[in-house]
Amino acid sequence: MALSTGTAVRAYASAVTDGPDVAVLIPSWNSAALLPPCLDSLAQQGAELETLVVDNGSSDGTIELLQERGVPHLALPENLGFARAMNLGVGRLRAEFVLALNVDTLVAPESVATLAAALADDASLGGVQPRILQLEGAGAGHDPGGARLYSAGQALTRDGRAVELGAGEGQSSRYLEPREVFGVCGAACLLRRELFADLGGYDERYFAFYEDVDLNVRARIAGWRFEYVPTAVVWHLGNTSWQAERPQPGAWNARLVARNRIATQAKFMPYRALPRILAVEFGSLLRAARRRRLRGTLGGKLEGLRLLPAMLRERRRLGSEGNLDAARRWLGEATG
Repeated sequence: MALSTGTAVRAYASAVTDGPDVAVLIPSWNSAALLPPCLDSLAQQGAELETLVVDNGSSDGTIELLQERGVPHLALPENLGFARAMNLGVGRLRAEFVLALNVDTLVAPESVATLAAALADDASLGGVQPRILQLEGAGAGHDPGGARLYSAGQALTRDGRAVELGAGEGQSSRYLEPREVFGVCGAACLLRRELFADLGGYDERYFAFYEDVDLNVRARIAGWRFEYVPTAVVWHLGNTSWQAERPQPGAWNARLVARNRIATQAKFMPYRALPRILAVEFGSLLRAARRRRLRGTLGGKLEGLRLLPAMLRERRRLGSEGNLDAARRWLGEATG
């Protein structure tokens, strides 16, 4: 699917004060096997939650499952992408805070309340992220002590690529302390509704992958901050919906990442970083060739280059309305 160069700005109504303070928004695509444990984990939060599942045209019985369980949902006619599903969902929710949650997750008890308290305590925070653990191995889902990290917050390399802090590592003491981070992982993060209104939501041109990075970049430019809250825990399996529905999911994912990374870099990276970016992107082509994903990766990069005029216009707009250096100062955090 090619990216449209049209505008992706979306308006959001003000939150209604008579609803729950926290809403949970779960985009879904052919994930009927994953939804029950995810929904069951939300029932253990000890607080009323406004919950909405936005289904991207599933054909595996997802809608029937949601109807049977009485879960509020929005059924889309086809897969419109993660970014659009999130935007459509937020537009239908009432709560002040929205927990963006992948369907292949389990939320540890009381974690939503912990995140909400952290977000409520600091009006400058646009979002907070839990300690996201990999849902694999013995004790997965109930014994966080020995689990490996999936994400302790997002970071940026010096060439503008995003990485998940601590991914694949054990839980050393550095990941057990709260701290400010560049951005939050879209798999599980609590976002302030005001941030959506300020930014116009996720950029729907991304479809999926890097849409959370782009939101973090634009939020930083607009003056928002993010924080990692390790006392809240979410378990994450990772990429299961996408892997199940594509004959070559690795190549498809690689194309989306290659395209969307270029789009995001064009929005905020300093021009002096261009040589470094070109070297890294060339290296990614060599790695893609070794992994037999060259066609997908190269196709994504070409799509990203075709988007450059639109992204550069977006760069000028962001620079005129905010501070590009507020995002750039995080460059290199992933490598020290």
